[in-house]
Amino acid sequence: MLHKLYTLLATLLILETLTTLALSSDGNVNSVGGSTVNNVVQEDPEFTDVIDNITVPAGRNVKLACSVKNLGSYKVAWMHFEQSAILTVHNHVITRNPRISVTHDKHDKHRTWFLHINNVQEEDMGRYMCQINTVTAKTQYGFVKVVVPPNIDDALTSSDVIVREGDNVTLRCKAKGSPEPSIKWKRDDNHKIVINKTLEVNDLETDSLELERISRLHMGAYLCIASNGVPPSVSKRIKVSVDFSPMVWIPHQLVGIPMGFNVTLECFIEANPTSLNYWTRENEQMITESSKYKTETIPGHPSYKATMRLTITNVEGSDYGNYKCVAKNPRGDMDGNIKLYMSSPPTTQPPPTTTTLLTTTTTMNLPFDGNLAFNGYGGDVPTNSVIVIDKLGVKYQSNLNEIGKSEQKLMGSNQEGYDWSKGKASGGRGLRSICWLLTLLSLLALCSRQ
Repeated sequence: MLHKLYTLLATLLILETLTTLALSSDGNVNSVGGSTVNNVVQEDPEFTDVIDNITVPAGRNVKLACSVKNLGSYKVAWMHFEQSAILTVHNHVITRNPRISVTHDKHDKHRTWFLHINNVQEEDMGRYMCQINTVTAKTQYGFVKVVVPPNIDDALTSSDVIVREGDNVTLRCKAKGSPEPSIKWKRDDNHKIVINKTLEVNDLETDSLELERISRLHMGAYLCIASNGVPPSVSKRIKVSVDFSPMVWIPHQLVGIPMGFNVTLECFIEANPTSLNYWTRENEQMITESSKYKTETIPGHPSYKATMRLTITNVEGSDYGNYKCVAKNPRGDMDGNIKLYMSSPPTTQPPPTTTTLLTTTTTMNLPFDGNLAFNGYGGDVPTNSVIVIDKLGVKYQSNLNEIGKSEQKLMGSNQEGYDWSKGKASGGRGLRSICWLLTLLSLLALCSRQ
């Protein structure tokens, strides 16, 4: 307060001095021939243009112009109204601020006085007054608006946090700038922000982000983004880590494998912090890496997931039994059991690719009828028929002539067999016997008629 009073007092003194000088200049008289002649009265100075309002980013340079006509012996002064500070008077810089300077255009019909502010800072914002030291001071104002890009205040902003699953957590973000920045939250992985059981959002505009009953689904990095229309926007990455005891899932609790084969057992783990993982047998003895056993833990996504694998090579009888996967971290531990049992080896023999022929012998007591064909079936079924089983196991009757052709096609043209189309036998003893039997039956039928 005292500083402002002293400043105002100095301002008044300077203006009074300037006014006195101006009046003295106007009151001069010249003596000519013993007579006194008064000077012609000078027109009052006037502003010829308004001072433009300027918006400028911090760090840039500013030039304010104040144009005056009929200035004569009067003086022009620049002041910062909000700070009640005299900056310049005529060609002289009054303030101690090294970033302030003044120039004027002597050759301009309307003399223009320029106030220069270099490397503009936020405190330079406000009204600037150009004043002419007439009897009744003439003034006009121009406004300088300094815009400042946002800057996050780390002292008032949350840093990385670690919380227990089920707790509540609040993330805070504060930023400075002009105009005042707005704060928006979003997840770094572009997943939705889970506020509570009923609310999920892509982003949220607030200074404080409150997460209720936090779970492992909340885990990840959150971005606090500050913007105010002045580039660039800025952001801070805040990592939220949720601690919980291990959980174990076993996809197959019973695994069968024949002796001599290799087998891999799996357990799925979720834990944070990362758990210590290992395998044991029934006797709780830890299984170590060897030519017999290979253990590995494969990281998953998200980072709190992992897959445990135990590979047993060349399974023997002693390898059958129970195996346990164990996961431990500072929040707790959990295990899961897998039973390995002996199964039958897979069948590798391929199915037969040839057609199987089954001949059948049937005894029938049929009444003899000379009008019927000899075969006794009324001509519906030929006598030279057999039962055929194809690859699918389907039984059906087929003509022997066609079967012979089918066998030749399947087994090759050089295969020995009976050629029904030419009536020649080559090694077909069974078919020859059938022919003799048919001939004998024909003779018996003729004898019975006689």
